[in-house]
Amino acid sequence: MRPMLLPRPEPVSYGYTRTLAGASFEEAVERTTSALKAEGFGVLTTIDVKDTLKKKLGEDFRKYVILGACNPKLAHQALLTELSVGLLLPCNVCVYEGEDHQPVIQAINPRAMFEIVKRPDLEPIVAEAEQRLRRAFDAIAREP
Repeated sequence: MRPMLLPRPEPVSYGYTRTLAGASFEEAVERTTSALKAEGFGVLTTIDVKDTLKKKLGEDFRKYVILGACNPKLAHQALLTELSVGLLLPCNVCVYEGEDHQPVIQAINPRAMFEIVKRPDLEPIVAEAEQRLRRAFDAIAREP
């Protein structure tokens, strides 16, 4: 039994959203990982939500992975500024099966995530992380 899919994802104020028409789910995950890597982000964790919900609850769910992306240089700078910032790391990037089974990619906006910290000295790090994630996110959509 296929899980019910929700309508087209709404943009969220705390992240970026893009649908990749014509791409397979697996291709979307690969393109996302490659684009992140090109901007200096490694994927530290991959959580297969569909598989986890099936194993733990016996529930069917759409294809959905959460990638824990981290740029080591930026993370190091942020941790040197405020050690507790590790609570916000890594940056989450989600790839899931959306409307008409087209893959949807969402990335957290670092600026929105770090607003709760209220440390002006983190601004240059947040700005660079935001620029890098946006470039990676734009590259995902450009790839054939």
